[in-house]
Amino acid sequence: IMTTRASLVKPRVVSALLYSFSCALTSTLVNSLSLPKTGWQQHHHRALTTSITMSKGATNTIETNSLSAEESGSLLVSTFSLGGTEANRPTRLILASQSPRRSEILDMMGLQNQYLAVPSPLDESALQRELADVPPVEYTELLARHKAQALGLALLDKNEEIQRKISHEEQKKGISNGEQYLKGNCDVLVVGSDTIVDLDGSILEKPQDQSEAMDMLGRLSGRWHKVHTGVAIYSSSNNFEEPAYAFTETADVRFANLSSCDIAAYVATGEPMDKAGSYGIQGVGGQLVKSIKGDFFAVMGLPMHRFSRELTAVMQRVKKS
Repeated sequence: IMTTRASLVKPRVVSALLYSFSCALTSTLVNSLSLPKTGWQQHHHRALTTSITMSKGATNTIETNSLSAEESGSLLVSTFSLGGTEANRPTRLILASQSPRRSEILDMMGLQNQYLAVPSPLDESALQRELADVPPVEYTELLARHKAQALGLALLDKNEEIQRKISHEEQKKGISNGEQYLKGNCDVLVVGSDTIVDLDGSILEKPQDQSEAMDMLGRLSGRWHKVHTGVAIYSSSNNFEEPAYAFTETADVRFANLSSCDIAAYVATGEPMDKAGSYGIQGVGGQLVKSIKGDFFAVMGLPMHRFSRELTAVMQRVKKS
């Protein structure tokens, strides 16, 4: 036993010594040749120059003023800042949705107290009827655009109902400086989103009742379908006239073969009733899904990675304008 342990320890000791020697040699060469920082040195330098400040009742601000444009991040995790600086106005984010799934995704991204969730005043049912003949991919993006723009224009018009909802959301989240949404002392970005299930070109919206939910699930059973999530970002910098960016993310989902008992039991949970296609992949309905190709979060209601990337790009453009 003693011999076995010794034979295991020696290679680790030798590896550690070699690694230490390699690091020391690299550091000596870099310093002696006065080479610019590269690789892990740049990463270490950036880690030291990026500070995160947090305070109760205020938004979380990530300061990256020491980074050049080339070094700045392309995702919200490294660039999102609500607080602003003396050189630029703060940015305020409003999610034009009452979907708890989308709010959950924003919270998962670390934005818990950095946005307000306010339902759009859009008459969605009327628009859906108007777009009945539009292909699914265009359909969901158009809905997202109209949701965001309707809320943005209501803000400009100082709509009293919207103002009350914003004030209520501010109080609920404890955002102390949220009043700037209404005073125009900041750049406002409004995000609209819509998710639909596409089965062979047929759009499956939220079910009207349990019977329709069971019918939808029966049609999806054992088959592939597409889930489209449209996202639109509107900015106060152009008075919400045109989207700063809009896109649709698509994922392919395959259902398992479902028995009538499985379908009835799932519908009885009540979960399908407020979800496109009559299921929620992030909940009990995840048991119905056999496989998925694409972004899980697009199926849930907001494609996290692409949204992070596109919103960051919009924010950077707004700051420069």
